[in-house]
This record gives sequence, C-alpha cells and structure tokens, in this order.
Amino acid sequence: MKEPALIIIKPDAISKKLVGHVITKFSQTGLEMVAISITKATKRLAEEHYRHIKDEPFFDGVISYLMGRYHVEKKLLAIIFYGEGAIKKCRKIAGATNPEDAQPASIRGSFGRITTKGIYENVVHVSSDKGEAEREIKLWFDPIDVTANLYKTKLISDQSKKRRVWA
Repeated sequence: MKEPALIIIKPDAISKKLVGHVITKFSQTGLEMVAISITKATKRLAEEHYRHIKDEPFFDGVISYLMGRYHVEKKLLAIIFYGEGAIKKCRKIAGATNPEDAQPASIRGSFGRITTKGIYENVVHVSSDKGEAEREIKLWFDPIDVTANLYKTKLISDQSKKRRVWA
C-alpha cells in the first residue's frame, strides 16, 4: 500500500552542505517526492513536532537543534516521499537515531555525530509510523503544497477567499 513519509533535512545537514547527498539517497528508493519546502522551525512548531518526547530531559536541546541554534544555517528542508512502504524504506536509509548505532552506509551512519554535549546531530528526521507521518505532514505542509491527495481536505472561506485545509 502506498503511504507518505515526512523527511526533515535538519540544520546540521544544511550547514555541512549535505542536502544533495541526502536527497539523492532518498530518491534512489524509487519513491515519489510529492512536496518540498525550505523553512525554519519556530519554537512552537518544533515543540509540537517533538511533543512525544516533551518529558525527556533532552527535549529543550532537541528543540534548539531543530531550530538551528547550534549551526550557521537556521533553516531546514521538509520533504514528503510517497509510495509503497515509504516509511520503512526511508527509515532504513536514514539509519538508527543514534549515529553511533547506525549502519555506516546509512545517512546517519555516514554523516551524523554526537556532540561533546551529547546532542545527536543525526542529519535527518523520518516519520516513525503512518499515524506520526500524518500528524507531522499536517504540521509542516498545507494541502495546496502537496502534489498527491494524501489525506482528506475541506474547503473553507477565509476573508473572502476560499482555500483547502486538512480535514
């Protein structure tokens, strides 16, 4: 069954000029890229994205990392890849969250590191499952920005304009 996966190329990857390498690795899966956005993570967006670890002692560090506070580049790329087994394929290519546990040929194994402060600079985020993919995609993208019909939408009127939003 076809499914989407959200990939975030994090600020450390952009600062290290790894974007081309990372996109190439994901593109080699044969999955379709259906959305891409260069953006910055606000504190609110980063906190909502990582709400599942809000009680962890490293939460504030993860939020600062996604916002680019530790790197020259403060921006990131959010990408949706779509196709058969997209989440499993993308997670395999990304490798283990801890770069030291990741296979050497994976993105995190090749380009990730753990800083002296214990922060995982692991280059990318990949949705963990279908439910998280939907939640994350709806955080990072508006329906108009996605070239595939992934989830239900509705039409709303907003100050004399009509626009599509996630249902």
